[in-house]
Amino acid sequence: MKFKDYDIEHFLTDEFFIQWVKNPDENNQHFWEKWISEHPEKRQVVQKAASVIRSIQAEQNSGISDSMYVDMFENIIHANEWNRDQTYKADQSNPWFSIFSIRKIAATFVIGFCMWISYEGMIKGIKIESETLETMVVSKANPAGKKSILLLADGTKIHLNAASKISYPEVFDDNLRSVKLEGEAYFEVAKDGRPFIVSVGDNAINVLGTSFNVKENGDGLAVALVEGKVRVNDKRGNQVLLDPNEMLVIRKDGKFYKSGFDQMEIAGWKEMYLVFNKSSFEETTSKIEEWYGVEIEVKGKISKDWVYSGQYKGETLENVLRGISHTSGLKYELTGKKVKITKP
Repeated sequence: MKFKDYDIEHFLTDEFFIQWVKNPDENNQHFWEKWISEHPEKRQVVQKAASVIRSIQAEQNSGISDSMYVDMFENIIHANEWNRDQTYKADQSNPWFSIFSIRKIAATFVIGFCMWISYEGMIKGIKIESETLETMVVSKANPAGKKSILLLADGTKIHLNAASKISYPEVFDDNLRSVKLEGEAYFEVAKDGRPFIVSVGDNAINVLGTSFNVKENGDGLAVALVEGKVRVNDKRGNQVLLDPNEMLVIRKDGKFYKSGFDQMEIAGWKEMYLVFNKSSFEETTSKIEEWYGVEIEVKGKISKDWVYSGQYKGETLENVLRGISHTSGLKYELTGKKVKITKP
């Protein structure tokens, strides 16, 4: 039977599902988050099953013994085996059995037992930790050469650049909106009273409603504010406030500074503008690889003083390479996703 055909009693006896609820790891967490996002109609059933498993977990709740825990699940497992091995025909004079299978009776027992445990906890003072299924996390990743636009439930609009990834809860908390970014994105945060926090590595960007660009790469982090106000906190406890048209740069060594910035150069990418502003050869080739999803091979020695400035909107890779070649004298050869640049 496939997971999409499962009812609550099936989830309660599935070892892979139980392992995810009790001991989530990278593999099962990724699988179940993706599966639930593709089968939203099963979310409520999954939540109920997870709640049942957690409520009777031996050491984390009300002190249920290991033997009692095992016995309850064995009742369900044995019922499953009995149903598979036997051909059961309901007694026509007893329609109750034609409605409920043995498995469902066992599952009902488990659920009822959990309700009894909760009642005992309230009446007799037994400490029970109420734990519900964590809000599902949505992850979006763009490979090199691809950009996308995301619209969150609160109205926030996110432009996600190529070679970037963002994660956020499917439903935000009542008091906080939080996302995690790797790479580059432009945020247009909707104002609704709740703080909006962008986590980038060990840094946190806190806003209430604003537009800004965030870029993380091997050199560090750059936050450029277009509109509103943001507060940036780094791992060392430093806190920096930004006003519109200010950019904060945090280097890998922890040093930071503020400066002005050109909006087209920093945020033009979301409007499909590819901008080079006195870019070094390494910056130029890196941006081309990310923008078009290609791999560049260099033949010959390029001067350290080499710089290039240019602006393109929605241009093909061929036209960009032609423009660079025309102004710099470099030769190029384009074959599929491979680019060979040669210094004559």
